[in-house]
Amino acid sequence: MGDIAAAGGMRGGSRPAGGGAGGGGGGRVSSGDAAAQRAANADAPHIPHLFRRISELFTPYRGELIVTGILVLVTAGLTVIPPLLTEQAFDVGLFPAEGGPNLPVLLELVGLMVLIWIVGAALGVWQTFLTAKVGNHVMGDLRVRLFTHLQRMELAFFTRTKTGVIQSRLQNDVGGVANVLTNTVASVLGNTVTVIAALVAMLLLSWQLTLVAVILMPLLVWVQRRVGQVRARIAGQTQESLSEMTAITQETLSVSGILLAKSFNRQSAEIGRYADENRNQIGLAIRQQMTGQWFFAMVQIILSIVPAIVYVVSAYLIVGGVDITAGTIVAFTTVQARLMWPLLGLMRVGLDLQTSGALFARIFEYLDLRPAIVDKPDARALPPADAGRVELRDVTFVYPDGEREHPTLDRVSLTIEPGQFAAFVGPSGAGKTTVSYLVPRLYDVTEGAVLVDGEDVRDVTHESLIAQLGVVSQETYLFHATIGENLRYARPDATDAELIDAATRANIHERIMSFPDGYDTVVGERGYRLSGGEKQRIAIARVLLKDPAILILDEATSALDSISERVVQDALDNASHGRTTIAIAHRLSTIVGADVIFVVDGGRIVESGTHGELLERGGAYAALYAQQLDVVSPAVR
Repeated sequence: MGDIAAAGGMRGGSRPAGGGAGGGGGGRVSSGDAAAQRAANADAPHIPHLFRRISELFTPYRGELIVTGILVLVTAGLTVIPPLLTEQAFDVGLFPAEGGPNLPVLLELVGLMVLIWIVGAALGVWQTFLTAKVGNHVMGDLRVRLFTHLQRMELAFFTRTKTGVIQSRLQNDVGGVANVLTNTVASVLGNTVTVIAALVAMLLLSWQLTLVAVILMPLLVWVQRRVGQVRARIAGQTQESLSEMTAITQETLSVSGILLAKSFNRQSAEIGRYADENRNQIGLAIRQQMTGQWFFAMVQIILSIVPAIVYVVSAYLIVGGVDITAGTIVAFTTVQARLMWPLLGLMRVGLDLQTSGALFARIFEYLDLRPAIVDKPDARALPPADAGRVELRDVTFVYPDGEREHPTLDRVSLTIEPGQFAAFVGPSGAGKTTVSYLVPRLYDVTEGAVLVDGEDVRDVTHESLIAQLGVVSQETYLFHATIGENLRYARPDATDAELIDAATRANIHERIMSFPDGYDTVVGERGYRLSGGEKQRIAIARVLLKDPAILILDEATSALDSISERVVQDALDNASHGRTTIAIAHRLSTIVGADVIFVVDGGRIVESGTHGELLERGGAYAALYAQQLDVVSPAVR
């Protein structure tokens, strides 16, 4: 599959023209991504629906959540007991109705308070461990789930979406909800229980003073909701800006991007582009940080002056004949002070949930994308191909999203017999490369059918189809790893002897052994430490290690010099021996020995035959041959 994915590089007009991840994007959001964003805005999920989906992420961790809930309830309940003990310490221990302080009672109450604080602290540590464990596991599950879903998306999705934007969804968006996933459950539950317990304690102490303490709460809740809406909007803009910064980084700091910038002396322009987006990011971050600060300052002021108001109100109540003791006032203000931080915590969590809602919506937007290429419910495995017969039956293909006005392939029918070497030639944009996309089902035909060994590729599992195919493309992709690791991408269980055999047949073994580290040589980013011919031969060795029944060569030598071309062509001849081969050819000299040559023009097969037969006809192939090799064939003199 790695080789098939490598075939997706932008080349010629016979593939979608949407903005890929390459350097030509200019930092702008691709039309496909913009369309997806508009769709997301139009169909934004309702908050209850969003929270339901978030809560489902915690389902696998019910046990830990139940234990966490019990710990939170116990810890929150314990925090309310010391203020009630404080009332008793004042009224019974320090200032009893008769006589001096009652030391035994006072020591007993103080000891009980210390014990409660120790137990509460220990339970708090346990609770923190469980919440951190659950939260980080949920975040990891979400990241893997998103990555898995993206792996299943069709090629067209990646040709219209910047790689940096996809990376930002995985890293910035998922990372942005880490705090909510880690702390929200315990924070909401713990603070809610604490607030309720504190309110109950306050009511038990004095319902009159409780009314004074909570009279402004409805106003604070309304203001908090308004602040949360603003922060959620800013959070969405912040993530869009982070996506753009990630895309700029991916484009310009890759090996290809650096080479392009240096070649055109555009480093200053790229720095300016990054700096502009960075300034935008800073401004948004400051706005998000400051939004609500006046609200929280107001809340703190109100909650801080409540004790002073309680003292004044208490005096009026005592004058009015209400029985309120000094211990009651001290205990009430203590409870009210303990109420302040959980209440602030709840309000902050509420804001975090509203803010994170924008991030979760972006994550679920990608998770809700439906791959265009999926197995049918009744899809069967394609049997191991001893034959490798390929047939296009009245195939018409139009690239999705209106990327082309006319069909790329128009009612094409052809058959490639088992073991044949079939070449596709024609002018740029004729549609020849599209054939190499339809056989492995990277795209589905618009009309007609593609068959492998008599089976419609839409009726078999994609995994079993890919197992029969190998692709060597012009734009070879190698990982930043050793040569051996790159080869074993095709077969992780391959032995060293099998690696050497594949490399030998690809004419690259001796060159590998000339490196000081041999097969342990690190090839660098995208294999830039190797020459083009060396990379191609390693790619051929990788395909040979896979040993597919059908081999697709997508202009595999068009970017090489003549000397490298001959060496690589020998390796390709070895690779194609004994298997069905589909070659998309730019240089006609590489396919003169093909069993059959299909000439593609305007999305149709205009000629087919061997090299000699087509020259004798003096048609389109003869004209291409004469133009490319600067000769005039005898048939057209």
